[in-house]
Amino acid sequence: MLPLFVALLAPAADAKYAKPELLVEAADVSADKHLILDARAAAKYEAGHVPGAVSVPVAAWAKAIDDGKADAAFWKMTLAAIGVTGKSPVVVYSDDVKVAARGWWALKLAGVPDVRLLHGGWDAYAAAKLPVSKDAVTAKPADAVDWQPEARLAVMAEVVKLADGKRGVNVVDARSAKEVADGKVPGAKPLDWIDLLDDKGQKFKPAGELAKLFDGQKIDLSKPCVTYCQGGGRAAVMAFALELMGAKEVRNYHKSWGEYGSEKTTPKEK
Repeated sequence: MLPLFVALLAPAADAKYAKPELLVEAADVSADKHLILDARAAAKYEAGHVPGAVSVPVAAWAKAIDDGKADAAFWKMTLAAIGVTGKSPVVVYSDDVKVAARGWWALKLAGVPDVRLLHGGWDAYAAAKLPVSKDAVTAKPADAVDWQPEARLAVMAEVVKLADGKRGVNVVDARSAKEVADGKVPGAKPLDWIDLLDDKGQKFKPAGELAKLFDGQKIDLSKPCVTYCQGGGRAAVMAFALELMGAKEVRNYHKSWGEYGSEKTTPKEK
């Protein structure tokens, strides 16, 4: 029998993700039941992809968001072009979890109700030696949907207000310890995004380990959360993990420290 202090430190073996449906394992992804979106570079898509997957430009979506152009009309046109109707679950994957998570977050921001990640991304799919296609898939334009955007984007003015630490909101800094040491939003709770993932850096750690990480930084999942990093990608991974574990009202400060740290008037602490 383990000593009591060891048992308390060990993550619960039977802990479960609050929203396990947000992750789709490689063996379960199928164009018959999912709309599959490949967020890798076009050349990688052409070299081989999940059968039925449609290539999507997540970087272009991110730029439109940062430029203030990703309004309801933008999403209506953009998502119709790749076949998103909201009637089928959408599964996003890449060979970089940051890109996939950014794609997930952008689609949720647009208002798509059911968006998931392929757990482990392209690496997990390829490692499982599942069928691969080189046939380019051109999505049939879907009936355009008047998407209802969700409150998933935080802006600098809001984060400045949260810097007093009195608003009952978790501000989570997803950057590395070295970056945080150079300055952060006052009161922000640092948690390196890479600590959320397994040794290969693509799959999320078990629920018990994630719970221990969040508890260790006093991140209360019952309260609203705002995540940030340097440019929104790592913050998207953090936002996904928070929702996976049951957090609600999670927003990504997408322009992140790249904007906040460069602004001379924003409050900062080291």
